[in-house]
Amino acid sequence: MHPRKTFTIDEAQKRLERYCAYQERCHKEVTQKLYEMHMIPEAQDQIIVYLLQHNFLNEERFSKAFVRGKFRIKKWGKQRLQLELKRKNINKTLISIALKEIDDEAYYNTFELLAKKKLDGMRETNLQKKRKKLADYLLYRGWESHLVYDKIRELIP
Repeated sequence: MHPRKTFTIDEAQKRLERYCAYQERCHKEVTQKLYEMHMIPEAQDQIIVYLLQHNFLNEERFSKAFVRGKFRIKKWGKQRLQLELKRKNINKTLISIALKEIDDEAYYNTFELLAKKKLDGMRETNLQKKRKKLADYLLYRGWESHLVYDKIRELIP
């Protein structure tokens, strides 16, 4: 069995600086990382304060980057984005600010393209099953139900 690697506060701090500089992180991810490094709570707090003071850790910046990235790359709707940010313990105010990063026109255009692309790729002939599959797909990605059902009525009459 290997002896557990231990870190001084300075070593842990440097490691977390690189961790945060590589990609935006939220408090929960940083806390988890410190826990995995077996840092004591006092040291964790000290490092988190340092990261905040030196702007390595910024929840608002993280939230905005998260929303932009997941929307652009994974084509997630606002419901899913909100849920995932809540899972990361981001507060409601920051979630609202982050969701404003998405331009309304881009949001609806993305939804439109996603729905049509999925429909074009479907082999299902039974209209009821086709509607259900499309609805499940779009709802899973976090698009608002009123948008989903209006779009299905439009695309599969």
